[in-house]
Order: sequence, then structure tokens, then C-alpha cells
Amino acid sequence: MDKSDKRIDLNCDIGEGFGVYRTGEDERLLDVVTSANIACGFHAGDPATMLRTVRLCAERGVAIGAHPGLPDMTGFGRREMAISPQEAYEMTVYQLGALYGFVRAEGAVMRHVKPHGALYNMAAADAGLAEAIAEAVRRVDAALVLVGLAGSELVRAGAAAGLATAAEAFADRRYRQDGTLVPRREPGAMIGDAAEAVGQVLRLAAAGQAQTVCVHGDGPHALEFASRVRQGLQQAGWRLAPVAGEA
Repeated sequence: MDKSDKRIDLNCDIGEGFGVYRTGEDERLLDVVTSANIACGFHAGDPATMLRTVRLCAERGVAIGAHPGLPDMTGFGRREMAISPQEAYEMTVYQLGALYGFVRAEGAVMRHVKPHGALYNMAAADAGLAEAIAEAVRRVDAALVLVGLAGSELVRAGAAAGLATAAEAFADRRYRQDGTLVPRREPGAMIGDAAEAVGQVLRLAAAGQAQTVCVHGDGPHALEFASRVRQGLQQAGWRLAPVAGEA
């Protein structure tokens, strides 16, 4: 968070269809958010979807980020897998390379990396996995911002690797008292009311716990939540801009 001008980013996870299957309202969301996390082919996405989404982001001036996940398309990357740090490193490099090719071919720039789903949550708690992901990002492009859950091992590992990092908060997920996310399998994990989502975002932003705010693009209320969160942040004096991170 830039305390001098109250700058904050609003991001969404998009490009999560594949083949003839589409999910979310990507085009409309890209008129609202400032950053997009594009699926890289493991939990969702395919070459055609990646290309289309990169082009949409470039046309709208939305910052492009990679959204690498576990190789589990059936479970949408939200089921934990027993992987080693080396495997996490390899998966991350592979997926960044896939998206980077499309970004480069379109004359665009990749700005950040945010792991997806179970990989994100595993790296939030597991220092070894976090360090492997951070090292993968650093070796691919040390200018990339690494996005992770505020206070997580992933943010700490990114900073230790010399990367710029951005602490993330969620508009549509509930939190435990220790700052971790309520698992999706538990009742009440997801927020279904836009006013509650806006209130949570404003509290976390005011407390300095968010440089970027996520609305899941596959959620049933994604467009409404993103629009209401954007409006709420602006009314509270926040300036919406892509993540800059902290070194």
C-alpha cells in the first residue's frame, strides 16, 4: 500500500475457461479491475484462451499477471497435492513461460505472478514451497511482483528473494482470526453479500493489510462485487492502480 496517496490495486482471476467452456464475465470484469491474473494451462486455460485474454487485457490497459496452479483441471486447482519444492519450482517456471510467450508475442508486458487456489494456500503456510515459487519467479524475471496472502510465507519468501511483493486481501472470502482464509469446504467460507464484501475490503485496506484486492472471476457475483468494491474504495479516497509492490 502506498500510504502517501492511498493507492490500491483491484485484481481478478480470469482466463479460466478452456476449449469451448467459458467461465465468468471476463470482458466486463476487465472494464472494472486494474490487474488480471491469467490461468496458465494447469488448473484452467489453454493456448487460445490465454491469447484471447492477453489481448483483452492489452486493449483495456489492465496489468497482466500469471496465475500458475496445480495440474488439476478436474478439481480447478483447488485440491491440495503432495508436491516437493522442486516440483513447485518446475511447475511455476513452466507456466510462467507459457503465458510469457503470448504476452511477448502481443507486445505486452507481464507485471506480476499470483499462484492459484491450493498452490497459493499451500505456499502461504509452507516456507519451502514459498521459497521455491519465489526462486522460480526471480529466475524467470526478477522485475515481476509476487502477490501473496498478507502476512504469508509467500510474501516473506518473495521479499527474501529480492522480489517486489504485494500483500493481497480478498473481497469474497472470509477469514479466520489468525488471518488465514476459511477453507472453501467449510460453511460460510464465501461472502455472498456485496455490502459485506465492500466493508471487509475497506477494513483491511485501512489497516494496511492490502496492496491488492481480489475478486474471484468465477464467482456468481464477481462483476457486482468488483464494481461495488471499486466504487467503495474510490469513495473512501483510494486511487485504483496496478500493483507496484514493496522491495
